[in-house]
Amino acid sequence: MDVQTDMLRSQPYLGSRIVRATAALTAFAAGTLAICDGAAAQGRLEAQYTLTLAGLTFGSGTWQVEVRDDQYNATVNGTIGGVLQVLTSGGASTVARGTVSRGHLAGTGYASTVTYGKRQDEVRMSMSNGTVKEFVAEPPSWPSFERVPLTEAHRRNIIDPMTASLIPVSGNGDIFVPEACPRKLSIFDGRMRYDLSLSFKRLEKVRSEKGYQGNVVVCSVYFTPVAGHIPTRSTIRYLISLRDMEVSLAPIAGTRLMVPYRVTIPTPFGLGIMQATQFMSVPLPARAATMGGKSQ
Repeated sequence: MDVQTDMLRSQPYLGSRIVRATAALTAFAAGTLAICDGAAAQGRLEAQYTLTLAGLTFGSGTWQVEVRDDQYNATVNGTIGGVLQVLTSGGASTVARGTVSRGHLAGTGYASTVTYGKRQDEVRMSMSNGTVKEFVAEPPSWPSFERVPLTEAHRRNIIDPMTASLIPVSGNGDIFVPEACPRKLSIFDGRMRYDLSLSFKRLEKVRSEKGYQGNVVVCSVYFTPVAGHIPTRSTIRYLISLRDMEVSLAPIAGTRLMVPYRVTIPTPFGLGIMQATQFMSVPLPARAATMGGKSQ
């Protein structure tokens, strides 16, 4: 079966993945994410994205992230639109939360709901120290003797897709450096365990319609499935073979965290692009120290 036929026959699955892309098209990190200066990791991001395929718009999304000295929250909402709107309706809502301790982010909760036509896909996870303690995926993946089984080991030393899109850059100098990219990333999305490997490609300048104007770090992205997938699926083989996926990273003001500004994925139907149209971030003031419940 060729890639295009496999994709067309898998339309419900692909539709949910397309909508989910607004929530976390890329996921980048393993375990907890280190921020070198925890006291400086205080910022808020509000961004809007469009998703296009071969130049045609098929979706949009909003992304809000707030990082404080002891906690973080991230929320994405996305909808199908443009050319796909005449074929089906759909939307996605994803929320992640966690703690910040000694300059490290640790995911504690993740929830994602995707609707595609009359179908609904829901994933909920609770985590501690990079290990999934509980998770629910409804409906469950359809059974197949070819599917690589998921074990408890595949749910350790991982990070959820939303938290994983907060990329730390070590040090205390310039964040627009090649070192922002190289890493092997362990991802669990509630249904599949996979790795993403990043490598530095180039630096670019971008200008959003509203908000950020400046440098981005462009990384190559390579996909390796680990468990929960069917190796013979043409779509899986196609993703493994790709050598020209890219993610462009831009900073959240007041932190040493970077997030996807643009993602490009070649497909048999044309180039798929997630692109920020508005990217507004501001640093947040540190909370006042307290003693006996009163600010000092």
